[in-house]
Amino acid sequence: MTQQGDSWWDKLYDESAPDTAPTVSGDTLDDHFDTATRATTGPPGGPPPDSVIPVEAKSPTRPAGPDPRAVAPTPVPKSTAPEPAPPTAPLTPPAPPTPVAPPVPTAPPAPATPPTPTAAPEPPAPVPSVPPVPGRAPWEAAETGPRTFPAPPVEAPTVQVPVPPDPPVQDPDPEKGEDKEQDPEKEQASARADHAPTVQVPVPRPRTGFVGSRPPTYEAEPTALPVARPGELADVVADTVLDGARYGTCTLRAVSARGDSARFRGEPRRDALLTARFGHDEAALVLVAVAAGSRAAEDAHLAAADACRWIAEAVCRSHSRLSEDIRSGRRGDLKSGLHRLTDRTYGKLRARATERGLAPDEYTASLRCLLLPADPDCRTRVFFGVGGGGLFRLRDGAWQDIEPLLPERTAVTGAPVVGFGSPPAAPATPEATEDGDRLTMDLGITTAPGPLVEEPVPPPAEPFRFRASVARSGDTLLLASPGLAEPMRGEPDLARELADRWAGAEPPGLAAFLADTQLRVTGYADDRTGVAVWEA
Repeated sequence: MTQQGDSWWDKLYDESAPDTAPTVSGDTLDDHFDTATRATTGPPGGPPPDSVIPVEAKSPTRPAGPDPRAVAPTPVPKSTAPEPAPPTAPLTPPAPPTPVAPPVPTAPPAPATPPTPTAAPEPPAPVPSVPPVPGRAPWEAAETGPRTFPAPPVEAPTVQVPVPPDPPVQDPDPEKGEDKEQDPEKEQASARADHAPTVQVPVPRPRTGFVGSRPPTYEAEPTALPVARPGELADVVADTVLDGARYGTCTLRAVSARGDSARFRGEPRRDALLTARFGHDEAALVLVAVAAGSRAAEDAHLAAADACRWIAEAVCRSHSRLSEDIRSGRRGDLKSGLHRLTDRTYGKLRARATERGLAPDEYTASLRCLLLPADPDCRTRVFFGVGGGGLFRLRDGAWQDIEPLLPERTAVTGAPVVGFGSPPAAPATPEATEDGDRLTMDLGITTAPGPLVEEPVPPPAEPFRFRASVARSGDTLLLASPGLAEPMRGEPDLARELADRWAGAEPPGLAAFLADTQLRVTGYADDRTGVAVWEA
């Protein structure tokens, strides 16, 4: 073809020439290609785009592609230079086109300044996790309010016991005096001995046990409470009273617990316990009073409490003189003075019985007391009281019954006195004359009784008990009410068990002492009150 034909062909099929169709659709392959080229490179000679136009999200109801209502973009020619005119004859070769300098590339756009980092928000405080409840599904919310189900078991208390160090390694050749290097194993053994490691050993909790062939019938723990009445709440007695102290060279432990029978029947504790200190420093005096009411009396617990309170008031008023007598060793003055104070206490009990409209034997109690001086140089221990019970001493691992001996009621001692042990007196008027005649005649007529009926003779009063003894180091003195003294004398297993537990150099704590005194014995279900004194 000629050069003119080539120009016509180029004009007809030039890429920049628009389509000669009657309508412009704008949806041809060439249009899509030109649009993509301009979006990525920009027009020739122009700056590149500095930003990217976000693409709109496609609607789920519209088809993909440009909006048909939009006007098709005008095509941009590739070059703006005028086209050369068709050559004339004679034809001469056209001059080569002047090369156009390529566009100078511009610097790429600076990246956007990143946002200033801010401190991350603190995480919320962790909520304490609640242990899962048995039977609750994992996806259910944990309850945080009060619960009524049993708590998880508590771990047993532990104590730290030092581990014995490893035995030292003996040198196989002790006779040789040559210097030898230290063995690394020996150094480690000595380091372990210096650190004295310890291990934790669980401590068993004290439990209420029993001695004998079989356990008692009653339950070991309290069951029923006594009945309380309006206006008498001050007279309510606790099930168990526990106390302790340490003065001078002695350690005191005291407990009073309701018996198994009273716990089962809902009756109050008839034993009473009172511990008090009077005075200061070395002149101080410790009093421990134990009283036991009668089982048949309804107000036995009130009588026992009154006896303890009144003897304590009497000792408190005379504690200075009593403390001086004990440290000076004046036993005669002690016995007479304490006897007088005890008689006054029982006189008040008889007066209180009269106020309540009761007989004297219906409002009374046995009373036993211990006086312990706080002076560490004085080891005299004084016991006094009236009524049954027991006084024991643990020495060299064996129990000794040191209850003061009382004379038998039928024993007659001393010279005859009028009215008791003396020969019968001679009648004032003789029954017959010297000749043998009788002055009166017995006609066999029964004499009518007199108008005054004599009351029955009251039972003889309980004798006063007194003992003052000097304690030795390692002794244990036990003052017991009848409820504890009877099994101590009647059940050898109980005495042996307590001797084994209390023979150590260190006295037991309050909880251990309570467990020791509550060792149950079949056939003994009364209230128990015990006061033990350990000598250092």
